[in-house]
Amino acid sequence: MSRVILPGATIGVLGSGQLGRMFAIAARRMGYRVHTLSPSEDSPTGQVADLEITADYEDLDAIRAFASGVQVITFEFENVSTAAAAAAAELVPVRPSGRALHVTQQRAREKAFLADHGFPVTPFTAVHSIDDLAVGLGLIGLPAIVKTASFGYDGKGQHRVNAIEEAEPVWNLLSHDDAIVERVVDFSHEISVVGARGLDGAFAHYGAIENQHRHHILDVSIAPARIAPEIAASAVEMTRAILEQLDYVGVLCVEFFLTGTGQLLVNEIAPRPHNSGHFSFDACVTSQFEQQVRAVCGLPLGETTQMRPAAMVNLLGDLWVKGEPDWAAALAFGDVKLHLYGKTEPRVGRKMGHLTALAETADEAMTKALAARAVLA
Repeated sequence: MSRVILPGATIGVLGSGQLGRMFAIAARRMGYRVHTLSPSEDSPTGQVADLEITADYEDLDAIRAFASGVQVITFEFENVSTAAAAAAAELVPVRPSGRALHVTQQRAREKAFLADHGFPVTPFTAVHSIDDLAVGLGLIGLPAIVKTASFGYDGKGQHRVNAIEEAEPVWNLLSHDDAIVERVVDFSHEISVVGARGLDGAFAHYGAIENQHRHHILDVSIAPARIAPEIAASAVEMTRAILEQLDYVGVLCVEFFLTGTGQLLVNEIAPRPHNSGHFSFDACVTSQFEQQVRAVCGLPLGETTQMRPAAMVNLLGDLWVKGEPDWAAALAFGDVKLHLYGKTEPRVGRKMGHLTALAETADEAMTKALAARAVLA
């Protein structure tokens, strides 16, 4: 199970969104074939993969049949059942492991794992009913954030509670029976670290990345983050420790809050390449997607040197409200790179692509990326 999987082999991807698309592009450039499985047809990943299989993640017979046609399997997103991971692992290596997926795909388990291993987290408690929620709000204090324990991303399933009277309406909005209550954090920055761990335990990272959100969706990522070097180094070391505690193989992102007093708190873990690491496709010697290929195939990790400061801005479906965006206007900025994900239906709030700008400083890169996006509409 530990053998190196060389170019020419076939990599299976469970999931078919934009992360899988960019992974497939990197894998095919290295000479691998890529198969993808998801419930979707003509998906972002399927458009560039060698084979697209349409099946439900709960169809374990389909998962096993899919695994029989590849040499290794990885995940494009974390909302794949651990039963599916276990079924695939009967036939081929699954990287990262089903254990890592089990921990990181459910917020209560993830927070408990972090706290139990001594990582600093926002005060939280798990709740399973409206009565639990009332008790949890009393323990954590108001205001608080209530998050569904599973299937939440881009702010979905998250609600702020300012008064106890809001507890029942918020609980009714949640579509799952498990949730967590977190204390509202007064933070100065949100940062992330995209790290990778190889099959041999080697570690690589892309430094601290500064993130700005709009309506709970990542809007701008700036690399390197404009924070003190010692804080950035501490975030990198925490990421390394989390990868080791999970015995993780592959790329992972750790999101942090940086408080006004300089304390780092782990917010969430994403067990996969991450939106905030997209800049690496254009700015680094080895992108996060090539790094994922290298890690899951047992190859040496690649050099992550960032050649120039960079900023990434997301392109949401909102930009299509008045028609097709003016791509030529954005690309008139010569060192701005356009990435579109092949999604045929733009919707408000849906990630359709991103722009990456390169410059001499992080501030200049951010200004350029924002200016390029501004001319699209």
